[in-house]
Amino acid sequence: MSSSSKTNTYFGLNIPYLDFLQLEPVLCQDDRAVTRIKIRDELLNSRGQIHGGAIMSILDFTLSAAGRASDPLGIGMATIDMHTTCLEPATTDLTVQARCIRRGSSIAFCEGEVLDTAGNVIAKATAAFKVLRVKPSA
Repeated sequence: MSSSSKTNTYFGLNIPYLDFLQLEPVLCQDDRAVTRIKIRDELLNSRGQIHGGAIMSILDFTLSAAGRASDPLGIGMATIDMHTTCLEPATTDLTVQARCIRRGSSIAFCEGEVLDTAGNVIAKATAAFKVLRVKPSA
């Protein structure tokens, strides 16, 4: 359990892991999603750069958010496959931009990139997600 009493929602969802990462949801509409994360010690590797696992986590969430952007509370996403390429070390705050390039009734295909504060591409990813129809709560 997080030591913070603050609970965020991530485009309508409560995701404790993203509270831990302190991911900031920015945009989720028109088959696009944008998130941001501030650099902090808990995210760093032994070289003082944001750990690749943290970068992959924020890419996974942001790409899946783009996949559900047409109906953020009615569609869920489960990652089937994700391919990530890290191009540069991350040493600043980051912005993730993602888009859904095709969504069928059962699979969504998304792509995105991570940018540093200077606009340099830090990492790119493509992913396929299982589309889950979310049942409304009773």
